[in-house]
Amino acid sequence: MEQIPLIRVEPPGPNAQKVLEEDEKYLMQSFVRWYPLVVKTAKGAVVEDVDGNLYIDFNSALAVMNVGHGHPKVVEAIKRQAEKLLHFSLTDFYYEEAVRAAKKAVEISPFDEGKVFFANSGAETVEGAVKVARGHFHGSRPYIIGFLGAFHGRTYGAMSITASKPVQRKWFSPLVPNIIHVPYPYPYRCPFKSETPEECGEAVLSYIEEWIFGKIVDPSEVAAFIFEPIQGEGGYIVPPDNFIPGLRRLADKHGILLIDDEVQAGVGRTGKWFAINHWGVKPDIITVAKAIGGGLPLGVIIGRSDVMDLPPGSHASTFGGNPVSLAAMNAVIDVIKEEGLLDRAARLGEEVKKYFSDLSLEVPIIGDVRGKGFMIGVELVRDRESKEPAKKELAEIIRRSFKRGLLVIGAGVSTIRIAPPLVIEEDLLWRGVEILGAIIREVWRETVRN
Repeated sequence: MEQIPLIRVEPPGPNAQKVLEEDEKYLMQSFVRWYPLVVKTAKGAVVEDVDGNLYIDFNSALAVMNVGHGHPKVVEAIKRQAEKLLHFSLTDFYYEEAVRAAKKAVEISPFDEGKVFFANSGAETVEGAVKVARGHFHGSRPYIIGFLGAFHGRTYGAMSITASKPVQRKWFSPLVPNIIHVPYPYPYRCPFKSETPEECGEAVLSYIEEWIFGKIVDPSEVAAFIFEPIQGEGGYIVPPDNFIPGLRRLADKHGILLIDDEVQAGVGRTGKWFAINHWGVKPDIITVAKAIGGGLPLGVIIGRSDVMDLPPGSHASTFGGNPVSLAAMNAVIDVIKEEGLLDRAARLGEEVKKYFSDLSLEVPIIGDVRGKGFMIGVELVRDRESKEPAKKELAEIIRRSFKRGLLVIGAGVSTIRIAPPLVIEEDLLWRGVEILGAIIREVWRETVRN
């Protein structure tokens, strides 16, 4: 462990180069890779590439590996279930693993009484949650309100609500109708130029009430608000403390449901089972994916029992609730409980956040540090007065981190996202933090000279 990170060959090495060439030839390049990392194996918070280089993982494979890569209890659960039953279509028949997993999902949710639908991915949970919301009102409320900066997936319905980057929607119109977008309260860059975070939150709520409901759609036609309690792809944006409680009150006033998208922020990432718990608010529907499957494809819609009332035949999935994925899910929840990972993420996350807040006093390229638990955003700016995003500097910091054995990625326009596995060893965590801090200093000094 003392030797990690370990770069034996400058990446991408010769073995990686071979894979990159074949990847270019055979895979549709409709996605953007952060850097040419070709993974061979991973364990805990350490990743090995095909050339034998060892890296510290600061992105948890896109916030999926919350309990670490290859956790022994998750692997054992998968092996045991694979030998017993691989598949038998949950939405056509029954098996015990589904009931066990659904019960656990409800137990960790904010709901006193809840029901579950199993899907295969985050985008599928969003699609299903919108169907649940519209179906609950028997089609009488066709509108959905989402937020600018949000990422909910790339399938047609999810993409129509996503609003984080134009490239994710370009070329694909017409999109699903009856989706309305409103600004999200981004305290560091409030769209309403408010003086304080609380004023920003109130301004967004007032905008919905006065302009959306007053000018565009009657609230009686709106089925749901859908939001990320902490925006992920949009920049790891933490809203003002008054916003989510205020949105709940606004929804209650007009009989609108709240869909809480926890695909990236959930399953312990922020130091609580779900990020919305930080504000003491109960949504009506929660979408969960990524970390809940421990590395296997799985999505979970959890909702109030009285809301999860679609009639038989209206929604189903051949592979949703695959028994092997459910076995992994049960193990993930057990590991988080048994190893005290919620408290650990909360404690260490605060310490990491403080490190970068302190660093911002020394290095003006850091404009804002925000986050909860191990969901931390460090936003970079070229100038603190203008808040001009430091896009090139972000790209260079990410590139140098990779070359030195730290796997970190960006979010939003110029934000570093720090999201290591919740099980990361403390010395490994701080080694990664110090590497990143040193690179930020380097890039800032070069920016000043230029």
